[in-house]
Amino acid sequence: MSGAVLTLKVNRVIDEAIDIRSYELVDPEGRLLPMFTAGAHVDIELPNGLVRQYSISSDPRDVDRYVVGVLREPESRGGSTCMHDRVRPGDHLTIHGPRNNFPLAADARHHILLAGGIGVTPMMAMVRDLGARGASFEMHYCTRSPERTAFRTDIAQSDFADRVIFHHDNGNPADGLDIAGLLREVRPDTHVYYCGPAGFMQACEAALAHWPRHTVHFEYFSVDESVEHGESAAFKVKIASTGAVLDVPEDRTIVEVLRANGLEVETMCEEGICGTCATVLLDGEPDHRDFVLDDEEKARGEFIMVCCSRARSPMLTLDL
Repeated sequence: MSGAVLTLKVNRVIDEAIDIRSYELVDPEGRLLPMFTAGAHVDIELPNGLVRQYSISSDPRDVDRYVVGVLREPESRGGSTCMHDRVRPGDHLTIHGPRNNFPLAADARHHILLAGGIGVTPMMAMVRDLGARGASFEMHYCTRSPERTAFRTDIAQSDFADRVIFHHDNGNPADGLDIAGLLREVRPDTHVYYCGPAGFMQACEAALAHWPRHTVHFEYFSVDESVEHGESAAFKVKIASTGAVLDVPEDRTIVEVLRANGLEVETMCEEGICGTCATVLLDGEPDHRDFVLDDEEKARGEFIMVCCSRARSPMLTLDL
């Protein structure tokens, strides 16, 4: 596990919208927390033993607290339901991080933020930061209805409220934001950020296919089950520091094999969405199966997420 390890107190729990709660986390002794940048997330150890990643929605300038938003997902594997059912004000939670796989681009003259549902959480920190800096931006916030729109009050009371456009589709995406229309024209010096559920992510990806890849940024908060990775063949990994060659069978991940051979690699999600296990790849052709690296980063082949990705070549050499 990477980043700072903190024990924080749940100071407040707020019902932000239907099935969405925010959790304000503070140091029990009132100390300042590690600084973070907009788009960052923390890994939270839950009472049921799971570890889940939650984006920080609060202002990066406000380091006496972290605020995370959690959507209750009945079909989840127990993370969100545990937060909603068991975490209360006064509880103490172990936190890892913060870490940022979804930063704002420093060279953008204008920022377009596309938030789908709970995908608004990292973008709340972004708009607070951009607003404080006087940067040029617009945020399109897509939800089913106003009652399911988290942080409405925060936005309404902010100095940037006029730059946030709400889109409510009442359950029919055709009645919501025309993502393709919004992004049809490539705007000079503009970067686009998107985060949301799988269907929303797919629509954004398709609409941005003609944009320069370095101007497009995204973050998944869950695995996109629609992605087909194909068959998993056996391959080998070579450990650069020792020259040891290890077999990775079809039914085991790289990190499982590494651990079985005494090599510990930090992990969190083990689904390819948090980036904790990123490992330098020295040689070989990877089969990237993560949702962290963008297309250009995958093409460069400098890193591999060993929790989920595999190999297209017979062997991968890892900088371990």
